[in-house]
Amino acid sequence: MREDFESRFKARWEDRRKRWEERREHRSRHGHIWTGVFILLVGAAALVKATVTDLPDWVFSWQTFLILLGLFIGIKHGFKGGAWFILILIGGAFLLRDFYPDVAIRRYIWPVVLMIIGVLFIIRPRRSLHEKWQNCEKKKTTATNSGIDEAPIVDETYESQKDYKEDFVDSTSIFGGAKKNIISKNFKGGDLVNIFGGTELDLTRADFTGTAEIELTTIFGGTKLIIPSNWTVRSEAVTIFGGLEDKRNMQTMIDNPDKVLLLKGTVIFGGIEIKSF
Repeated sequence: MREDFESRFKARWEDRRKRWEERREHRSRHGHIWTGVFILLVGAAALVKATVTDLPDWVFSWQTFLILLGLFIGIKHGFKGGAWFILILIGGAFLLRDFYPDVAIRRYIWPVVLMIIGVLFIIRPRRSLHEKWQNCEKKKTTATNSGIDEAPIVDETYESQKDYKEDFVDSTSIFGGAKKNIISKNFKGGDLVNIFGGTELDLTRADFTGTAEIELTTIFGGTKLIIPSNWTVRSEAVTIFGGLEDKRNMQTMIDNPDKVLLLKGTVIFGGIEIKSF
């Protein structure tokens, strides 16, 4: 009986490993395609600039680059999140200023940009709150069926360093910072927004099985993730004038296909730092 159990366990483990490798290969292949498309477009633009000399200056300006970059990121991610829109908005606003130099557009640029970003944040929480409600209902149902008392959910407060038991983390930091210690044993992921601010997420006491996805939107800010050494980190985030720095000890890291932390989103003039204790 023990041998039968071990054989079934090995078969299940091998099946999971194969499926995980297939998904990783599929995503890696698509990532290479998008990288190739971006390099191809940059090369084509450089060729046009070298051969056609009578094009307007704005065609190859940094404002146009921001607009095209926003469109590229939007198409790649199915126009999810707001980073692509912010890039188009900033590029378009400064391009309008160059088109109409006699009009005092500059004094209106940042107020309008901030107002639009505010509207986006007002609309955005509806989806996150709906997801939280679904997770809470699922936890209630599971607790009721199993006869286990439901664990209380701690309300989120800004700049709080309490322990958080919710499965999904939603954090927004604008001109400030937030620090959260997650202790959920059924961690699903999170949605972190940092604009001129930062978030530190301590996941050393959290746990999950499968894949947990964290969506990042970072503009002139940073995110610090403290995770267990047996988690596998895979990044599909787009970094523009920024980067991801993995400071974990390579000797203690364990490649575990059953615990994959997937990072998505966009980082512009910012960074992601990953650490383990």
